[in-house]
Amino acid sequence: MKINAILLYIKPLSALAALLLSANVAAESALNEVEVSANVSQIEANETAEPVVISPVTLEKPAINTAEVKKGLNNPSAQLVAIALKYKDTEVANREYAKVAETYCRAAKFGDADAQYALGWMYQNGRGVAADEKVAAQLYTMAAEQGHTRAKSTLATLADVKPESTLLACLLPDPPPEPMVTTLPSVDGTNAENKGISEKTAALFYSKASILKIVNKLAPKYEIDANLAMSFIAVESNFNVQATSPKNAQGLMQLIPATAQRFGVKDAYKAEENIKGGLAYLRYLLAYFQGDVELVAAAYNAGEGAVEKYKGVPPYAETQLYVKKIARLYNNNSHPYKENWVKESPLLKTKKTSG
Repeated sequence: MKINAILLYIKPLSALAALLLSANVAAESALNEVEVSANVSQIEANETAEPVVISPVTLEKPAINTAEVKKGLNNPSAQLVAIALKYKDTEVANREYAKVAETYCRAAKFGDADAQYALGWMYQNGRGVAADEKVAAQLYTMAAEQGHTRAKSTLATLADVKPESTLLACLLPDPPPEPMVTTLPSVDGTNAENKGISEKTAALFYSKASILKIVNKLAPKYEIDANLAMSFIAVESNFNVQATSPKNAQGLMQLIPATAQRFGVKDAYKAEENIKGGLAYLRYLLAYFQGDVELVAAAYNAGEGAVEKYKGVPPYAETQLYVKKIARLYNNNSHPYKENWVKESPLLKTKKTSG
């Protein structure tokens, strides 16, 4: 009887250990770059609150015990297996699971695919957190999009479960310490208040940490607001480095071969090189249209010639929707530009004359 009782205890633990130990992907840091699935159209559909003023987004390192996280994430399931094997008392085990869930969530927030997978397992199985397959599917999706093999296979078992659309509170970006307001010169030369981006837009940009890191590094060199650059990337490719349009626009900022060649881009599918080309094009368009974001967006989508021909946003459904998407994300009508750098658009001269 004793042997049978022991076997009954060991058998499920062994199965659990086998399941968890299969996720043995080494993680160099809990601060890996994140690729969290987010859809721009969802922001457009759900955005009802007044925009919150937020400075250009930067990713802050969390105040967590990184040594503890790295130890656990060398094998992301090690702590879970240890708890299962160590504690017979369910109440004690649950308290320990809860501590691990907090650690994993902090690491998952900053993009660690192993932590996202392990936390997803905890939500799927109700270990230290309330069981929730929708949240589990969301976390597995985050990890799977970073190439996490185990997350992909586990996600397939939840094919009928729609992932939760709202992020866990511990995955949301920290709010800025206080609102910041900057001024931007408008097209007519006066100062316009930068209204900032909304909380939902900020959360989207934060969630694309690998791309945001590149943009934050490059945008100042081109005198481009990082939030404007991220808005164009979001609308152009939804942050897909390998995106290719039917018109052969390529990469994050969807550069057609002619534009890529114009701004010295050799490989449009390399994130940093693509962003450099896109920023160079934006800098040119901003100078050409003297900071008018609406005209810049229209020209980026339809070409400068189309904007000149129609004396404003062309009457193309695609372009008009595109301009609205950029406006919703960036939330400003004007942007600083390099004066007397390029010859201004004839359209602006016409507007000045008629005005």
